[in-house]
Amino acid sequence: MNPLETYLAELRDIRSTAAGVNETSYYVPLSNLLNEVGKGLKPKVHCILTLANRGAGNPDGGLFTPEQFQKSGEPIEGQIPSCGVIEAKPTRDDTWVTADGVQVSKYWGRYRLILVTNYRDFLLVGQSADGAPVKLESYRLAESESAFWAQAAQPRKLAESHGE
Repeated sequence: MNPLETYLAELRDIRSTAAGVNETSYYVPLSNLLNEVGKGLKPKVHCILTLANRGAGNPDGGLFTPEQFQKSGEPIEGQIPSCGVIEAKPTRDDTWVTADGVQVSKYWGRYRLILVTNYRDFLLVGQSADGAPVKLESYRLAESESAFWAQAAQPRKLAESHGE
């Protein structure tokens, strides 16, 4: 399975139990996806979930590069994630509304790079040339929450429709 297919299958499996919660139960599949994709980036990027408060609250995750880790594999204490933080919301939430909210604004003030997701939409908020917050890139797996879950029922098909 490719990373997207695995991600979708994990989300589907969690949801099908009806035992999880709408946001945090999906953290691990998101982390797994970001770590798999991150292995192919230069520099490599590693996701760490549930960050400590570094002055702007607790982001849902952070994206770190190899130089931010000790030889033992442990993060160097006090590091802020060089590739930004993650703010995850339930699949029903609108990522663009979340990106304009107070929580993302606080994170932006500290980290300057935030990946906002509702697990079906991914929106990168960064800094413009004049120093203002700006939506840099986005990617959408499905147009709506209902379409996402219907399509995620067949992870291979949805993953193939998006390609690598």
